[in-house]
Amino acid sequence: MRSNLKWFVCLMVVMGLLASPLFMATPASADKLSKAIEQGINDGKIDKSAEPGFLGIPGAPKVNYILGFLWAIWVGWIFSTVGAFGGIMAGVGHITIFGLGDYAKDFGKGYPMNKLVTDSIRVSNQWLVGLSGLISSTNYYRMGRLVAPLGMCLAIGGVGGSWLIPDLTAGKISLKAYIGYFGIAVLALGIILFRETTKGGQAKRKKAKEAAAAFEKEATGGGETQQGVKVLQGSWTLMFIALAVVVASALWANLAGGPKWVAYILALIGWGLTFFVGTIRFTFFGVEFKFKAFVPMLGGIFIAALASFLGVGGGFLYVPFLTSVAGLPMFLVAGTSGLVVLVGMIVSIFSYMVGKGVPVQWGFIGAELVGIFIGSMIGPRTSKYIPDIWLKRLFVVLAFYVGIRYITKGFLGYSIVPPF
Repeated sequence: MRSNLKWFVCLMVVMGLLASPLFMATPASADKLSKAIEQGINDGKIDKSAEPGFLGIPGAPKVNYILGFLWAIWVGWIFSTVGAFGGIMAGVGHITIFGLGDYAKDFGKGYPMNKLVTDSIRVSNQWLVGLSGLISSTNYYRMGRLVAPLGMCLAIGGVGGSWLIPDLTAGKISLKAYIGYFGIAVLALGIILFRETTKGGQAKRKKAKEAAAAFEKEATGGGETQQGVKVLQGSWTLMFIALAVVVASALWANLAGGPKWVAYILALIGWGLTFFVGTIRFTFFGVEFKFKAFVPMLGGIFIAALASFLGVGGGFLYVPFLTSVAGLPMFLVAGTSGLVVLVGMIVSIFSYMVGKGVPVQWGFIGAELVGIFIGSMIGPRTSKYIPDIWLKRLFVVLAFYVGIRYITKGFLGYSIVPPF
């Protein structure tokens, strides 16, 4: 694994540079904000004399930097511990705790300021989850608890699927009306994962149980890096090329403004390359795992497409795939999922901020990112003391929360749990 450290470090550096605020501070965002404020004032929806709040908008809620910092620690910890729910928890903070969701709704659906604030909330969530993915995946890799090839193959499918499938089916398929049924599916998924924590369920996952038991035994002595993930087979070169090509396809589709067929071809090339990677084999604490590279790639396409159709984040769908389909112990899931989410967040942040000129409040985001950094550093170091079975049960509890939220939102028209 150490022989591939330079490749992973290069990937993290590139992602970090892409996420740099220096690339994001575009004049378009300031111009878009000023126009939305001016229109709100002209339409009588914004009181020009009111004290500036969020994004400098007169009369908007004032965000508390200290509370944002503290909440972000929780967001970073939960995402870096279970590999999911970071975006949802970040949304709970921005939408409900800080009151930005209600403020946006007051303008009415379709109104420019409604869309601007909503997009700003979405991008703010993505910044938090993206940094958590960067910090946690880097830490997990150093600890030998990240299956980089598996994460990369999921990202290859996910990045392309997040834009290409919805683009090809626009106006033909819409699942948002069925979000209540999706909530039922999430609840069912939680029940299935809970069953895997029972004695009978664990007996069917012998490899994961064996690896988890070996890790837990050695982790108490602080030596988990000695027998971490060791990749035995798989073409790193092809995987990096495939990932780069798919990311290029997404950026071309969202930013270039050129012929769309170029993006389609790039995505298909990236996907096609995974079929030539072949079988990837790795060990974790002496237990060998293997998978065909195209399987997680196809899984990434399906997850990303489903998330796009429903208008939800797909991070919490990667964890069940990694545990139930790939058969990994939970100790390997958070870092691997974090890597997948990181790649997706970078592309999405670029698309919103550079392509659409969506503004964010940098002072507030800065305070939150400090909290995210702290939480994401703590998560990988505390999760090793939580038994594999309880890590999965923690995910199950959060899956029930998400399921209830989407069931009530779909069938009642509103959520009974935050964000409402």
